[in-house]
Amino acid sequence: MEDEYVETKKSGMSKPQLPDPCIVVIFGVSGDLTHRELIPSLYALNCKNLLPVPFAIIGFARRDWNDDTFRQDMNATMKIVNECGDEEWKRFSKNIFYVRGNFNDDPSASYKDLFEKIKKVQGEFSIPDNVLFHLATPPSDYGTIIKTLDAASLTKSETGWRRVIIEKPFGRDEISARELDKDIHKVFNEGQIFRVDHYLGKETVQNMLVFRFANPGFEPIWNRNYIDNVQITVAEDLGIGTRANFYEKTGIMRDMVQNHLLQLLSITALEPPVKFEADSLRAETVKVLNSICKIDVMKHVVLGQYDEGEINGEKVLPYRLEQNVDKESSTPTFAALRIKVDNWRWADVPFYLRTGKRLKEKQTEVTIQFKSTPHLMFPSSTNSGSDTNFIRFQLQPNEGIIYTFMAKQPGAELRMQPVNLKFQYNTTFGISELPSSYQWLLFDAMKGDQTLFLHADWIYKAWDIIDPVIKKWETKPWLKLPNYAPGSWGPEEARKLIESEGRQWNIV
Repeated sequence: MEDEYVETKKSGMSKPQLPDPCIVVIFGVSGDLTHRELIPSLYALNCKNLLPVPFAIIGFARRDWNDDTFRQDMNATMKIVNECGDEEWKRFSKNIFYVRGNFNDDPSASYKDLFEKIKKVQGEFSIPDNVLFHLATPPSDYGTIIKTLDAASLTKSETGWRRVIIEKPFGRDEISARELDKDIHKVFNEGQIFRVDHYLGKETVQNMLVFRFANPGFEPIWNRNYIDNVQITVAEDLGIGTRANFYEKTGIMRDMVQNHLLQLLSITALEPPVKFEADSLRAETVKVLNSICKIDVMKHVVLGQYDEGEINGEKVLPYRLEQNVDKESSTPTFAALRIKVDNWRWADVPFYLRTGKRLKEKQTEVTIQFKSTPHLMFPSSTNSGSDTNFIRFQLQPNEGIIYTFMAKQPGAELRMQPVNLKFQYNTTFGISELPSSYQWLLFDAMKGDQTLFLHADWIYKAWDIIDPVIKKWETKPWLKLPNYAPGSWGPEEARKLIESEGRQWNIV
């Protein structure tokens, strides 16, 4: 099997140090996250020769499966994403095992079965006593699972390590996040806890840091003297699908703004870390959140919910008629915010955040809009569009970076127009699809590297920023719903939010 990480002049990639041999235990292994991300990502690491040897996976869920039926279920998924052939999958699947149980079982029941399965697999494969637990479950189960793991003597080792990966959302507000953390810290210390925001695992997000800090031409202008505004858009053209039970309790603010959008803001606005490692990077992102001013909810927040309509030529239901949604639901599916980062670098530079479902197209992008030139020597008639100077980080799809600037059109007269310099992953690196963010998150968690994971302080502060918006909306919504059509860019109020300050959204 070819090693994709042989260092080459073209790719610049080299094979990193592998994690220690270990077992990954996935709770909620029958769910969507395991099928869509976790097992495919672990298998992709295997195909890249980036998994430790020996290595094994143990799934834990309620379904009446055994090792063989679990492997058969995963095999159906892998036929869609198989990276290195059927024979390699057959070899890999022999390292996959299953334990049936309920998350709230007594420690002496299914958790004892898990304990025995771990010991058996460790013995058969000669795997040291290193275990990574991944909680791919509803957040309400996190505390129960961790408490019972501890009671079943599964959280400590005299000869190896124990780590736990926890998915978002981490709590429903700051109070519940702190309570959850308190329960987790009774069992695991901060160095053992890996809180996932999968955006941090994206190649494109990490490349934002490389672009800014590895190229000396950009950091000197990355401040209020040259930047007019920053726009962050995370748009989806899909609705909520089958996630109504989750989404009705969560909404767009908890699902997207509190984590993904604030994380992108943090990465964009942070000060230069001492180095690319956990303590330095995470400390700087927390500083950004600490610099965010209290949001004027009524003036600088727009929430919305999609109505019935048509998107991509297909008629779609309004949110309130989606399966399992309350017919009078006020759960927002769209949010736009103006945020002020009050520090030396970003004073008076507005950050505009926008995210929603059933929007015009799927697009995740961070746009840095530069200020207009203070004086132009060109005739005024040629200056149309002279303020269209910006950098667009396209995080998905069409991943890449676009720098838009003014250039002269060919001809006798001096006429200018915006033109683009483009870097795209597919053409530069010769890859049709970027690796899943979960590949690198799982890889780093097995290594014990927390650089791409959230610190507790970041979680608390993010909730502190967003909680007032959620509480005010849930107490008394200030907009009538539904208020935007599928296939649009959200409510009319979102356009007015930015245009009232003489600006406009860069994606329209």
